[in-house]
Amino acid sequence: MFGKRTEIGDKGAARSQKPKAQPAPAFTPRAPTIQAPPQSAPPAPVVVQTESKKSDEYYITKSVIFGALIEAIDLAQLSKLDPENAREEIRDIVNEIISIKNVVMSISEQEELLDDICNDVLGYGPLEPLLARDDIADIMVNGALKTYIEVSGKIQLTNIRFRDNSQLMNICQRIVSQVGRRVDDASPICDARLMDGSRVNVIAPPLAIDGPALTIRKFKKDKLTLDQLVKFGAISPEGAEVLKVIGRVRCNVLISGGTGSGKTTLLNCLTNYIDHDERVITCEDAAELQLQQDHVVRLETRPPNLEGQGSVTMRDLVKNCLRMRPERIIVGEVRGPEAFDLLQAMNTGHDGSMGTLHSNSPREALGRLESMITMGGFSLPAKTIRDMIVSSIDVIIQAARLRDGSRRITHITEVLGMEGDVVTMQDLFVYEILGEDANGKIVGRHRSTGIGRPRFWERARYYGEEDRLGAALDASLVDNE
Repeated sequence: MFGKRTEIGDKGAARSQKPKAQPAPAFTPRAPTIQAPPQSAPPAPVVVQTESKKSDEYYITKSVIFGALIEAIDLAQLSKLDPENAREEIRDIVNEIISIKNVVMSISEQEELLDDICNDVLGYGPLEPLLARDDIADIMVNGALKTYIEVSGKIQLTNIRFRDNSQLMNICQRIVSQVGRRVDDASPICDARLMDGSRVNVIAPPLAIDGPALTIRKFKKDKLTLDQLVKFGAISPEGAEVLKVIGRVRCNVLISGGTGSGKTTLLNCLTNYIDHDERVITCEDAAELQLQQDHVVRLETRPPNLEGQGSVTMRDLVKNCLRMRPERIIVGEVRGPEAFDLLQAMNTGHDGSMGTLHSNSPREALGRLESMITMGGFSLPAKTIRDMIVSSIDVIIQAARLRDGSRRITHITEVLGMEGDVVTMQDLFVYEILGEDANGKIVGRHRSTGIGRPRFWERARYYGEEDRLGAALDASLVDNE
C-alpha cells in the first residue's frame, strides 16, 4: 500500500508519498500512580499502574500500524538521524498511516500509540517508562506478559506487557548488541549493560521455558555517598567516618553481602576517598562502577564467540592488571579463581585494592575465598591459603538487605591473624536489631564493640588520619553509653 522505499529527504527518513495527516495535539502523560501494598499479605499480587491500562484491541491496532510503518520507512536511513528528528519523522508517518487506515482513536490514545511505537523503534519499547524512573532498583521481565519491579526493597507486579515474546527478544538483542554481546539459540545466556551502566542479564528460550527472561539492575543517576547512607540509616555517622579512613589509608577491603544488599553501591562510596593522583584499574564482568577519579582504567570481560574462541575471563583481566602499573585494583565481583590473583596483587604492593563477593557474614566470606582458590585448581595447603588471606585483607565490610527491604552495613570487621589453623577477626562495628515498629519496619542501631585501636591504627598514623579515626571510635563509645 505504501509503495517502495525512497531516499531520505530534508528530514532524513524515507516515507510514504501519501498526504500527511495533521499531528495530534500536544498531550501531557499522566504521572504514574503507585499503589501502596497492604499491610497483610494479599491473596493476589498488587499491580502497580506504571502507565494507563491498554486493551487487547489497542495492541492489535498497534501491531497493524507498526507493520505498516516498517513497510513505509527505511530503518537503515532512519538510524542516521539524531534521536529527536528520528522520533519526529516516525510520528509524522504514523499519523499518515492512522489517517489512511481510518483508525478511530481518541487524542490521548493516539499520543500513547505514537510514543509506544517511537519507543519500539528507537528505544527499549515498554521498558522506557520504567528506565526513566530513578526510584526503581530492579526490573524483572518474565516473558512478554509479566514485568516486575523492585521499589524500596519490595517487589511489585506492574501492568507493563510486550506485544509478544518476539518483541521482547528483539529488545533483548538490541540491548546486548550495543556492548558487543549476543543472545540466541547458540548463546542463550548473556550478561551486558545499558549505556548508563545499568547491569543486564538475559536468558532466552529454550532455557527460559515461558519466554525470554530479562533482568535489569538499574543505576541511580545521583551517585550515593557515605553521608547519604548515614541519612538512610545504613550506617551510623561514626561508622561512616571509620569507613572514610579505611578508604583513605589504603586498607585492602573485601565487601561481602547477599544479592541486592548494596555491595556495589558501598564500593562506589569507598572509592570516593581514593586520591585523584592514584592510578586505579577496575575489572568487571559488566562495567557498572562509577569512580570519580581522573586516572581510572576500566576493563570488562568478554564471552567466547560463536566458535567458542576469544573469551577473556576475570582472571585474565586481573593478571593483566599487574602489568599496567596499578596503584589500586578494584574487582567488581570475585567469584572464581581470580580470587588468588587479587590476593597476590594485594600482597605485592597494591595496597588499597578492593573487591566484592557473595556471602552472609565476614567469617563466611573468608571461607568463600578459600573455596574459590581451591576450586580454581591451586594445589595449596589450607593453612597456606589462609596465611595468604590474612596477609592480604585488612577489613571486611558486611552489607545486608533486611526482611523489610532496608539495606544496612551490619559489620565492619578486621582480619587480625592466625591462631593455629583458624583466622582471627574482630568486629569494630555491628548492627543490632532491636525489634520492629507498627509499620513492620525493622528498628536497630549500629554499635561499636569498644575496640580503641584497630590493627590499621599505625597505617592511619602514617597517612595522618589517626586523630580522625580516634575521634570516630571515641564518639561511638559515648553513643553506646
